[in-house]
Amino acid sequence: MQYKNILFDFDGTLADTREGIVRTVQGTLGRMGLPEADPVAIAKTIGLPLTECFRIATAAPDNQVEEAAAIYRDIFPSLALDHITLFPGVLDTLAKLHRLDITMAIVSSRHHMSLDPLMTSLGITRYIPLDHAYGEDETLRPKPAPDLALKAMGSLGIEGSQTLVVGDTIYDLQMGAAAGCRTCGVTYGNQSRQQLLAANPDHLVDSFPALLQ
Repeated sequence: MQYKNILFDFDGTLADTREGIVRTVQGTLGRMGLPEADPVAIAKTIGLPLTECFRIATAAPDNQVEEAAAIYRDIFPSLALDHITLFPGVLDTLAKLHRLDITMAIVSSRHHMSLDPLMTSLGITRYIPLDHAYGEDETLRPKPAPDLALKAMGSLGIEGSQTLVVGDTIYDLQMGAAAGCRTCGVTYGNQSRQQLLAANPDHLVDSFPALLQ
């Protein structure tokens, strides 16, 4: 492998969470007595902090986005978990990377209260342990700031020059580049090839197993 370490985004890169996220956002808005949002607009905010999703994609007033995020986290397990799956080839590819002694971690905008159970239930922890997962509740600046990637590299003792950041949005790629890593966009997630190219990734792949190439 060209790289010794890989930092993965979660939503839209390892797991297809779009339907679960849209259902939970709409459920949150319903509880707050607010109108439903455009599902396409919601999907475009995946990868950003929850408060930004509600601020950008919904009619939630600015002074209620924190409340919306709290409700979302509370109802997410009941509304979303049955609608989340791994993308094709993810577990097999992680197994092969594990056998190659690649150090792997997850850098996600998701809170640990949902990220950790999802990693466990989807089988990811066989190859990426929970202590190699870094989420929004690390009290760091969110993507596209480099903080999550820098936190992961510092904790794991790895260098940016040997590290690849893999994600489905420009926020992931901008984070990786700002942290001194190489970057790889995946075109099957929440943003298009054209959007990803705007962030000048070092690589683009159309499927998760293509990472092995």
